[in-house]
Amino acid sequence: MFDSIIGAVEMGLLYAFMALGVYITFRILDFPDLTVDGSFTTGGAIAAVMITHGYSPWLATICALGGGMAAGMCTGLLHTKGKINGLLSGILMMIALYSINLRILDKPNVSIMGEDSLFTSINPLLVMPIVMIAVKILMDLFLHTDLGLALRATGDNSRMIRSFGVNTDSTTILGISLANGMVALSGALIAQYSAFADSTMGIGMIVIGLASVIIGEAIFGAGNVFRATLAVILGSIVYRIVVALALRVPWLKASDLKLITAIIVIIALVFPSVQRFMKQKRIARRRSAELVHEALGNKNGGAADAKA
Repeated sequence: MFDSIIGAVEMGLLYAFMALGVYITFRILDFPDLTVDGSFTTGGAIAAVMITHGYSPWLATICALGGGMAAGMCTGLLHTKGKINGLLSGILMMIALYSINLRILDKPNVSIMGEDSLFTSINPLLVMPIVMIAVKILMDLFLHTDLGLALRATGDNSRMIRSFGVNTDSTTILGISLANGMVALSGALIAQYSAFADSTMGIGMIVIGLASVIIGEAIFGAGNVFRATLAVILGSIVYRIVVALALRVPWLKASDLKLITAIIVIIALVFPSVQRFMKQKRIARRRSAELVHEALGNKNGGAADAKA
């Protein structure tokens, strides 16, 4: 059990980069980006192929980041310059990336077992929290710069920010590129952690990313940028722990992972609505009781006046 929890925490930290990328598109830009399923694999494929060809794992990881940013830029260009619906832009790029990833891998999967990777001499549980904190701080600082504020305003009210002379096409492309770069970085790290890259490793990543964002916000809140990014990182870890515990249930199999993910997302989405509904009911009951108490008070007061 303890080993499963430790492994879940490690995986949660690696997937947190992807969750932060989904947070940028889903929450900041309010953009339904399905490129994630393709760019995650792109990052893993680039890292695995470069490592097997003798390149430094650090260089391979940086190139994976660049590949994801390029994929995100293409999605942004399709949406802003091609005037294609945002959801459709992501779907088109995701489909295109499937073939591109197969080209990069040159076969369905590539093993890097026995090759030097970032985790050959590094314990992810010791190093990744430090790296994650550094990335979170840099992201928080960026989102408080003029460019970061313009990016946030683009998602909140693009018409208003355009009236101030901001090119919302550029901020949208930048945001989607940055998000998919983070996703590809996560894919590269997962490929090195798992010692292989597969052409289907990105399927369902958007759901996992959304689960991390929604669970984090539901548990830890999202009052400001600092709290929101922290909630996303913790949400990724909590999600992985929940999945690890769920898979220990005897009648569940590893093939049920996608079903478990869908159920977790559904619960996380429904839970805030249920909370609001219960709160409204409590308020309504309290108000009803106050009205009854007030009516009884008026009645008793009227009776006392009549007797007098």
